[in-house]
Amino acid sequence: MHASFVSRDAAAALDVGEVNFDGLPGPTHNYAGLAPGNLAATRHARHTSNPREAALQGLSKMRMLVARGWPQAILPPHERPDMRALHTLGFTGRDADVLARAAREAPQLLAACSSAAAMWTANAATVSASQDTADARVHFTPANLAHHFHRSLEAATSARILRTAFADQRYFVVHDALPAVPQLGDEGAANHTRLTTVDGTRAVDLFVYGRAAFDPATPVPMQHVARQTREASLAIARRHGLDPARVVFAQQLPAAIDAGVFHNDVVAVGHRNLLLCHERAHVDQPQMIDALRNALGADLEVIAVAERDVPLDDAVATYLFNSQLLTRRDGGLVMVAPAECREHPRVSACLDRLLDEQRIAEVLILDLRQSMRNGGGPACLRLRVPLDGDQRTAMRGRLMLTPALLDELEAWVLRHYRDRLAPADLADPSLLDESRRALDELTALLQLPAVYPFQLSSQVNTQERRNIP
Repeated sequence: MHASFVSRDAAAALDVGEVNFDGLPGPTHNYAGLAPGNLAATRHARHTSNPREAALQGLSKMRMLVARGWPQAILPPHERPDMRALHTLGFTGRDADVLARAAREAPQLLAACSSAAAMWTANAATVSASQDTADARVHFTPANLAHHFHRSLEAATSARILRTAFADQRYFVVHDALPAVPQLGDEGAANHTRLTTVDGTRAVDLFVYGRAAFDPATPVPMQHVARQTREASLAIARRHGLDPARVVFAQQLPAAIDAGVFHNDVVAVGHRNLLLCHERAHVDQPQMIDALRNALGADLEVIAVAERDVPLDDAVATYLFNSQLLTRRDGGLVMVAPAECREHPRVSACLDRLLDEQRIAEVLILDLRQSMRNGGGPACLRLRVPLDGDQRTAMRGRLMLTPALLDELEAWVLRHYRDRLAPADLADPSLLDESRRALDELTALLQLPAVYPFQLSSQVNTQERRNIP
């Protein structure tokens, strides 16, 4: 074991808490079916969405967790449509002309540049706790999301927002995203889980990948492409300064990816000392569990749900394993699950067994249908960031949620969001104007400096005008 990891464990671990940073669905929340392998997204492609309802459902989830005493924060949506991306693709002129031409000549590119997928902040970055890193700082690596064009557009803004919120370099390091190439495809925290002993004094990081880019002998799915590479996971563990003795790498089962498990968090979720997963989640899962137990010790608890109880197809359809796990003040585990879990007989019976066997103390059911129709459940919507008290104080912006701030955010959504968005509406230049006005107001509400391209361009133009003799 590396000496740099030993001395601070016992002292620091008990002061580390976890803050859930939920993403807020943006004003262009729509169903374009841009992600093959995400079965819910392709099933609802070109349906009419309700951005207002999506945002209010997300805020309702956050409000429930705040009311129950869990630290909850928010990350703002990204600017969409991404006009810089459209300009890069050769669409020039006034905004209205760019949108009209893109809609006419390349509607899929316009849909990609209008995607509100940044709402799923589990893909925003991979985060390592200061307890686990060599320099005792919290490390972030924004995900490059290189597999899909519409998601690859998120990396720059995600990095800018994270560097704004976590600017204090005494406590935080926000790295650049890995190079956006297929061999280093990185999907963020959706493929990373941090498990700890019950008392929090020891941790192990589980990185799950879909393929090994430089090992042709590694099995790969036959129908869908594995997004996360082993090489990306290894690079993040190295740059974050994690102790190799406390890191486990595991591969997703290729058949699971073909069944719609495009990220590990569709088929596994971990919290504290518990890993809840499907028995068909990983290649050689017993060996993976042994490696976790060797790193963490006897505290590790694993619940592997059998295929006979919940077939993998049912797990994907309901997002059972995309639930959130949280700890109550009395130590009991709470599971925050989507409404679809209670509507499915086999999955609902699984929840009842977990309760009856006292593996889970409480199940909270949420309506997140606007997100679920695009393939994102409760765990997709949040980025877990381990922060102690000093680190929370060092954050910039008004991101930690309170009932008062939630009231302001709900009123903001009602002022700015449409309650209906069809595919053809993405070409409406007034939607771009509405979105920019909304985001400009939101940065002020959250006490953030300029983070969006349209704000930064405006600042540059203003500065240029001031410099004119």
